[in-house]
Amino acid sequence: MKPSSTAIALVLVVVVAQYAFLAAAAGPKVIIVGAGMSGISAGKRLSEAGITDFVILEATDRISGRIHKTKFAGVNVEMGANWVEGVNGDEMNPIWAMANGTGGLNLRTFRSDFDHLSENTYKQDGGLYDEKLVEKIMERMDQVEESGSKLAGTLHHSGQQDMSVMAMQRLNDHMPSGPSRPVDMVVDYFQHDFEFAEPPRVTSLQNTQPLPTFNDFGDDVYFVADPRGFESVVYHVAGQYLRKDRKSGAIVDPRLKLNTVVREITHFPSGVAVRTEDGKVYRADYVVVSASLGVLQTDLIRFKPQLPSWKIVSIYQFDMAIYTKIFLKFPKRFWPEGPGTEFFLHASERRGYYPVWQQFEKQYPGSNVLLVTVTDDESRRIEQQPDSETMAEAVEVLRKMFPGKDVPDATEILVPRWWSNRFFKGTFSNWPIGVNRYEYDLIRAPVGRVYFTGEHTSTKYNGYVHGAYLSGIDSADILINCAKKKMCKYNVKGKHD
Repeated sequence: MKPSSTAIALVLVVVVAQYAFLAAAAGPKVIIVGAGMSGISAGKRLSEAGITDFVILEATDRISGRIHKTKFAGVNVEMGANWVEGVNGDEMNPIWAMANGTGGLNLRTFRSDFDHLSENTYKQDGGLYDEKLVEKIMERMDQVEESGSKLAGTLHHSGQQDMSVMAMQRLNDHMPSGPSRPVDMVVDYFQHDFEFAEPPRVTSLQNTQPLPTFNDFGDDVYFVADPRGFESVVYHVAGQYLRKDRKSGAIVDPRLKLNTVVREITHFPSGVAVRTEDGKVYRADYVVVSASLGVLQTDLIRFKPQLPSWKIVSIYQFDMAIYTKIFLKFPKRFWPEGPGTEFFLHASERRGYYPVWQQFEKQYPGSNVLLVTVTDDESRRIEQQPDSETMAEAVEVLRKMFPGKDVPDATEILVPRWWSNRFFKGTFSNWPIGVNRYEYDLIRAPVGRVYFTGEHTSTKYNGYVHGAYLSGIDSADILINCAKKKMCKYNVKGKHD
């Protein structure tokens, strides 16, 4: 049967569209969406492989993403990532190598002292908890964690036998929750929520105990308190391939385009077209998407055609956690100082209510600044209320923690809002129950000419700065294999392999 004239017309339209795309594809070979650590790292790797024809489209007015310093109370503080986690082990953490090693930055860093928490744990209604009681709780938790790590090693890698960290605790007859156990609860919060930004009831046992970051790179954690900011590590990577002004050191490379919000990615068998919020269209052979997991879970960036269901499901199976660091400035000091007093905990009947406090006697001497960290639901609640209410709540907690002390009103407050920001929608990914490395392979896997990177695609170090850095390299290598070696097939092992 002869094809109808309508069918012939449709075929011609498709063919013409394909040729039109090819004719217009005089743009860069690669578009990188996002100039956080992973996007900048991917650009460096592409440059090393000889692929220098690319543009980086960044939605904000700066690079470095969720690593961001700001001026507060006369000092530069970190609104996002603040620690180099995993130091002094058998392997060198690549971020530590740049921050305080052969990289030459020599950032001002301080080893965080978590060894004396028992001396600084306070209860909500005032007074210091008995040190021996807290030590006993810590010892019991260490035993439970050790048992959990052994149990995790026996579970099948498919993830079908995975359980939450809380389920493991219950198997060990350890239930640090409920109104009668506020100290157990806050120590448990410090052990888990403070690391993963979500409670043990949602966090995977199999994939977080033991943590590869500390197994590979060491148990030490270093707090960055440098006027140049932790973001200087990202600028250090960027400066190895993006042109900078000789006098100011600012990046002036035309391939980096700030304040450029990507809203749509159209992908063809022959290339990609990226449309930005200002109506411009960039065409290329490939695109690398380094937007956060939280952004991928929204409709900020639309894909045409829609991403396949396996990709969408893998993206939504993971959690985008929220970790909020609230800085408070006071007219005078009233908190403990000296060795072993860097951290103190607020033991409340309400889990996660202004729980972990840090003073900066060493990092910012004379600043009279305290940091309190909240996560998850408390982060969402606090982001939605006025800063004046948050300040009043925090000061009230401090007055209960330090009865008899003259605790003055705070004079300044800084509340980052990562969850509310449409360009981030959270701080880092957390590995939930029942998901294994098969799903992680799917998150990282390209869809045609669309590649993905970010800390959420790191199979060993999700949630960490070094995870973002290494994922940029890994994803770029996948693209390089396709672009230069024509090895474009990406193999994902089966869930039960």
